Amino acid sequence: MHRIGYVLPAGFQVMTFSTQAVFELANLMTRQSFYSMENYALGGGLVKASQGLAVQSRPLTARSSADTWLVAGAIDPLTTPTSPELLRLLSGVATRARRVAGLCTGAFVMADAGLLEGRRATTHWAWAEALQRRHPGVQVEADRIYINDGPVWTSAGMTAELDLALALVEKDLGAEAARSVAHRLVMHQRRSGGQSQHSEMLKLAPKSDRVQRALEHARRHLTQPLSVEELAEVAHLSARQFSRVFTAETGQSPAKAIEGLRLEAARLMIESTRHPLEVVAKETGFRDRRHLREAFVRGFGMPPQAVRREARTPQ
Repeated sequence: MHRIGYVLPAGFQVMTFSTQAVFELANLMTRQSFYSMENYALGGGLVKASQGLAVQSRPLTARSSADTWLVAGAIDPLTTPTSPELLRLLSGVATRARRVAGLCTGAFVMADAGLLEGRRATTHWAWAEALQRRHPGVQVEADRIYINDGPVWTSAGMTAELDLALALVEKDLGAEAARSVAHRLVMHQRRSGGQSQHSEMLKLAPKSDRVQRALEHARRHLTQPLSVEELAEVAHLSARQFSRVFTAETGQSPAKAIEGLRLEAARLMIESTRHPLEVVAKETGFRDRRHLREAFVRGFGMPPQAVRREARTPQ
């Protein structure tokens, strides 16, 4: 049995517990009790999450042991300091574990405990710069879903914790088990570690329903040419009005925004499938492989082959 210990500092972010569903379902889908889970906190007993929920925990001591330690973080890691004693204990127990992982801002707790020095790490994008300032010896990569640097793992914020947990399941039980768990969790996709934390749709953030409808139409029909006239019709505007309103609300022209959506979809396909680039180009609305390559170099600074190689390199 693989023992997972959750280290819960006072005021930890409650999203941490979503990852327990991943391991619970892994046991269910594989019909074995592979994972066991325990909560640990300084002194044990009831420990409160950020929104007041209190959970029972075992005391974390120098003799505590687990195969994997998952370290929770706070909503605001700069105003919620971790007990020095908890940091000391975490530093000790981590050396005897198979691996240790920081969930979201749990990377701050790990870094404060000296576990990230000289290593690659990520955290919630909103706190990445602060983590780098606080720990210049850590190589913070702000735009990653999760990173695996030897026995040390870190994840980006919130739902990215699920992606890290699924990656651990894949490491332990194989890709098929991880896919089955993701399917049971009704996850649209299981994101790779190298994938960006940011979504093009969120970045555009249109203010009106009509522009939102046009973008949703574009996202569902990327294989089509998607002219301004077609999008304007979906938004119930003239082509001239649509272009003006779209640019005012998103800060981008319709053509630039559509290319961003195509690039995001193509990158997802390249990172998560083995489809030839000709197929990726066709499925995401690029004219051909050459057009896809030009857009990738322009958008990401590297060709699609390099993105695929990076995605297959352990994070």
